[in-house]
Amino acid sequence: MTNQQKLKKLYALLDEIEAYARCVEKVGFDMECCAPEEGIERAGEDMAVVGKRLFKLTHAKTFEKLVCELHADGEGLTDVQKKTVEHLYDDHAKVKNISAELDYEMDLASNKAYGDWLKAKKQNDFSLFRGSLEALIRYTRMAVELRDEKKATVYDTCLDDIEKGGSIVQLDAFFDALRARVVPLLRRVVTEGKPIREDFMTRPVPIPQQEAMSRYLLELEGLRPSALVLMTTEHPFTTNFGRNDVRVTTHYHEDSFISNVFTTLHEGGHALFMQNEPQVFFDEHCADSMSNAMHETISRFYENLIGRSEAFIGLVAPQIRALSGGVFDDITDRELYEAVNVARPSLIRTEADELSYCLHIMVRYELEKAFINGEITVDEVPGLWKEKYREYLGIEVPDDTRGCLQDVHWSGISFGYFPSYALGNAYGVQILRTMEKDFDVFAAVRAGELTKIRDWLTEHVFSIASVSTPDEWIRAITGEGLEPHYYLDYLEEKYTKLYEL
Repeated sequence: MTNQQKLKKLYALLDEIEAYARCVEKVGFDMECCAPEEGIERAGEDMAVVGKRLFKLTHAKTFEKLVCELHADGEGLTDVQKKTVEHLYDDHAKVKNISAELDYEMDLASNKAYGDWLKAKKQNDFSLFRGSLEALIRYTRMAVELRDEKKATVYDTCLDDIEKGGSIVQLDAFFDALRARVVPLLRRVVTEGKPIREDFMTRPVPIPQQEAMSRYLLELEGLRPSALVLMTTEHPFTTNFGRNDVRVTTHYHEDSFISNVFTTLHEGGHALFMQNEPQVFFDEHCADSMSNAMHETISRFYENLIGRSEAFIGLVAPQIRALSGGVFDDITDRELYEAVNVARPSLIRTEADELSYCLHIMVRYELEKAFINGEITVDEVPGLWKEKYREYLGIEVPDDTRGCLQDVHWSGISFGYFPSYALGNAYGVQILRTMEKDFDVFAAVRAGELTKIRDWLTEHVFSIASVSTPDEWIRAITGEGLEPHYYLDYLEEKYTKLYEL
């Protein structure tokens, strides 16, 4: 049997595997977006049952044999096909020693944790989530210990899973660089910065107008409406079931219209990545293989670098005034620009400004690094969270709902994800500086020609992400590895001017 014949046989198995994976994900989407509270537990159980079948398919001897043989000898395969096999082999190596029983237990624990997190957050009671968090940490350690190859620590392994090549050493150095320049700059803004008017930011706007604004923004970014769904959930996210079925979610608050603008831009960035990967990646079962930081690069790029720019605010201000029913008619474009860029220490990560955002990520990084590696207990998390917010942001955390329960991420076995947001911020500015060498980015924004940005990203960024490691990816785009100084220079220039420091 030739390697191409083996690959054809493997792809036939992948067709069924991916169909089951989509079914699990669709039940998950339903659970998070439209299932009634009392139906969440059953949805989680359904996911675990379908997941049993998925487990059998991915652990079938024929499937494993084909993956291992093609990984050992890829002669005659295209570069994309070799990458597909490499991704499959890496995934196989992570789970091959996990039994069906353990996998089922992990699925149940993860699905139960989401419901427990929702209840705990709503009732401001960490104890309702404590047991689930402890279980997820325990299962994470068990799964890592079963591997043939492991990194220096359990958390190093988690980081490498999410960002290939990632490690505590790399991230400690990255966050040290950010801390050294962001913390003092934020203090200067707070103590020396000029006052910025923002009293209008909480003016109420009805939900239907907010939804209309969200749809306008998604189309402005360059998304195909016929391949897009927009829904709501407690914690916004975006997922896809192929490039022709992308699901964006948001969360509306009547007194936070402007906030939803940036949530939508953020999730729209994820959706752009999903809609614009090369068709060959889908044909060869290689799509969606980029790292989380690559994805967060684009979502943060649209939310902040484009969305909070003066050029973009000038573009969308008339639509904001129109769709808000005149609520913002008395606000100038400049006042709106300054207000959406206000920098201050705050409690909620998803509402944080560009300047302080990475400090929120550092809190989460330091805590999950500690509890995954067994350096602290789950019971210490709420108190340490409050201590770190006091240290880095100079604010008091009044309760766990606005503290360690605010994010959904720890309700699943996905520890190590948070640093991706900070890495994405840094990658994004580096990519912007490269993009600016080819055309005037913000002239295009002022003209409403955001498809120029989408098309550049499609050619230079989306086209290689699923077949590259993070380091290979950023080097191919910009000609150098990750250089945080671009991001830090951008923050200093922007906030020094904005606050007239």
